[in-house]
Amino acid sequence: MDTRTAHIAHTSQLTAAELREIRVMLDEAFDGDFADEDFEHALGGMHALVRDAGGRLVAHGSVVMRRVVHRGSALRTGYVEAVAVRADARRRGLGGKVMARLEQVIGRAYVLGALSASEDGAALYLGRGWEVWGGRIGALSPQGPVPLPEEEGSTYVWTPPGRMRLDPAGRLDFDWRDGDVL
Repeated sequence: MDTRTAHIAHTSQLTAAELREIRVMLDEAFDGDFADEDFEHALGGMHALVRDAGGRLVAHGSVVMRRVVHRGSALRTGYVEAVAVRADARRRGLGGKVMARLEQVIGRAYVLGALSASEDGAALYLGRGWEVWGGRIGALSPQGPVPLPEEEGSTYVWTPPGRMRLDPAGRLDFDWRDGDVL
C-alpha cells in the first residue's frame, strides 16, 4: 500500500501488532498528549490507515458509533476519533485521504457525523464541509443531562448529502463515556 490510498478496516480486523503501531503513531503525532481513554474511544469502529511505500503507518483516523440526542431523537452518529498524520508526512493531503474514507463510512452507515477538533485540526474539517456546531452541547451523564460549554466552538458536524438537517437552535447531547466525553 502507498500514500495514494487509505485502507479501511474494522478494529476486529486489525492485529495486536497493528493496534500497537497505531497507538505509537498517535502518541508521537499528539506529542504524548494521547491518553489511554483517547485510544479506547478510537476502537470498535472503522479505521482508515495510510502507509508509505515502505509500509510504515503515516496517517490514521477512525469512526465509531455514538448516539446523539437532538430535538427528542437519538441519532446514530459516526464520531470521528484519533485523526493524525505523522509529523514528517504532514501537509501532503494524507489527512484528507483519511477523512474521505471516514466520510464514506459515515455517509453509508450514519445519520450524522461529529467530531471534536483542536485548533490545529480545524482547517482540515472546515475545508471538507464540516461545520462548527453553533448551538449548545451536552452529554447524557449517569446523573442525567449535563451542559458541556467547554466543547462549544470545537464540536463539528457533517450531514451526508440527502440526510436530515439539524436544527441549529437545538442542543446536541452526546452519550456518556469515560475520559473526555467529546
